[in-house]
Amino acid sequence: MSQLAQVQAINSEQNQQLNDEFIRNYIDLASERVGGETLGCSDDFFAEMENLLKSGRGIFIDDKYTERGKWMDGWESRRSYGRNFSTACDHEFDWCIIRLGISGFIKGFDIDTNFFRGNAPQTVSVEACFSEQQPDENLFSKEIQWQTVLKQVSVNPHSQNFFRISDEFSKQSFTHVRLNIFPDGGVARFRVYGEADVNWHNFVDGELIDLAAIKNGGKALLVSDMFFSDKNNLIMPERGKNMGDGWETKRRRDPGPDWSIVKLATAGTVRKVLIDTHHFKGNYPDSFMLEACVVDSADIDPDFSDKQFAQTVNWQPIIAQTKLYAHREHLFVSELVNDKDQAFTHVRLSIFPDGGISRMRVFGYPSKLLLSSSDE
Repeated sequence: MSQLAQVQAINSEQNQQLNDEFIRNYIDLASERVGGETLGCSDDFFAEMENLLKSGRGIFIDDKYTERGKWMDGWESRRSYGRNFSTACDHEFDWCIIRLGISGFIKGFDIDTNFFRGNAPQTVSVEACFSEQQPDENLFSKEIQWQTVLKQVSVNPHSQNFFRISDEFSKQSFTHVRLNIFPDGGVARFRVYGEADVNWHNFVDGELIDLAAIKNGGKALLVSDMFFSDKNNLIMPERGKNMGDGWETKRRRDPGPDWSIVKLATAGTVRKVLIDTHHFKGNYPDSFMLEACVVDSADIDPDFSDKQFAQTVNWQPIIAQTKLYAHREHLFVSELVNDKDQAFTHVRLSIFPDGGISRMRVFGYPSKLLLSSSDE
């Protein structure tokens, strides 16, 4: 193997390791599915900046063109030579500012140049800031304190380019990021992996909160199988838009069950549960069961297997095994068998024997709010 091939193999392995780590442990804070939005860019002549935050990887349609040139599934600026960078940022490179759908602690990035082969940027950098201002023209001013969380670094064309940021920045909370590309070019997708930073003061006393919701800081931790769709679909906002927008396992050839373990946004009581089989008509589970446990996340090894997790914690029943129906929201209140005042940190949804669930909502009261109320 040549030296170049060895370097490429090492880079590919490192990329795969980061991809697995980011998907397993973090969420995409910038995804349009959780409310991320592009606020402005220096130029998007060939392909709109909004494409950066779409689901999946960019696609390519060989014979598709627009009035401005080749259609591309990503953000692509014009060639910069001869172009006057007289923009609000007054920088001699292209940039795009993004409001995170979930403000939080950034751990790393995936800057994906899929199908941008001869028109990818040469290098990129990422800046971030925390701003409570409403998105307007002030966000582009020099008054905003941008911090460079990823220094200028080379990227490969037609590739996922993963980068981990330093501990110095990963412990700060951010609301916006700015992707800079040098000097111009195209990026298919931009993923900002991290953890939610929830402001619990935004909730009022006595408010039932969906403790499993991804926007509130919930996270799908482990699953038995996610052959057809991603584990975090289960706790996404709104109802599923189609059968692919849920959690679906492949067909089992044994009694099952398949299961998903969700880390709640914070320790809290469980008072109401909603299981939605929206769009699952010929592949919904026959029945389900919900359990919960109390685990200090600091004690959980990131490489825990399902067996290790099961052996370490004491699962307690929340809802006994119960029949499900196709394409329907199922609401459970009186069926809950848990102590209504006991707080839990994780829930395990088991489906028998397999199939698809669109959404799971676990409504309760966060312990920290109950404690703060009692202190007053």
